[in-house]
Order: sequence, then structure tokens, then C-alpha cells
Amino acid sequence: MSKTIHSSNAAQPVAAYSQAVEAGDLLFVSGQIPLDPATGALISETIESATAQSISNVQRVLEAAGLGLQHVVKATVFLIDSSDYAGMDATYKRHLPQPYPAREAVFVKGLPKGARVEISVIAHRNR
Repeated sequence: MSKTIHSSNAAQPVAAYSQAVEAGDLLFVSGQIPLDPATGALISETIESATAQSISNVQRVLEAAGLGLQHVVKATVFLIDSSDYAGMDATYKRHLPQPYPAREAVFVKGLPKGARVEISVIAHRNR
């Protein structure tokens, strides 16, 4: 049995998907791009600010399910420019608690709304 999770405090979906789906003790958070939830504006001045906003959106969806960043066991980061990796990683390290979750970074040709970064996570209630 699964249920959908929605946070009005996070960026709203830009297509046909749920912000997150809970299945048992796992929460699957859809990719979050750096949209400011208050204005809908894309944050893209720097990769650091874009990454911080994407993580903030992930965190708000997690909070809607009663979880936090410390529950993340797996993250996937999508980037459109490999030169953004170091700035993304430095920002990621400042926001995600240790021990860090498993993660991969994937370089793609494009992301929704022209975003520079998108982050999806899997969280576990018992972490």
C-alpha cells in the first residue's frame, strides 16, 4: 500500500507526478529543481544557490511526511554542466548530515524549466 505526499511549502510539480510516494518505511521523493516555492521563480544565479534551493525543496517534502534530511539513504543529482559538480558537492556537504547517503551524479543534456540541477532522494523512516 502506498500513499502520496504533498507539501505546499515546496516547489509545485511542473508535470504529471507526485512530489513523493510513501511505500512502507520508504519515501521516494521526485526530482526537485530549484524553484522558489513562494514565487515559482527558478533559482539559477550560481550552482550553489540552485543546489541549496533544490535541497530545501527536498527537505520540505520530507517534512510533509514527518521525515528530515537525516532519513535520506540515497540521492540522485542531475546536472547539465560537469563544471558545476564541485560547487554542487560543496553545497550538498553543507546541507546533508553525515554519514552521507549513497549518491550518484548524472550529467544530462537538459532539465525541466532550464534548471541547472535536480535532486531526487529515497528516505527510510528507520534511518
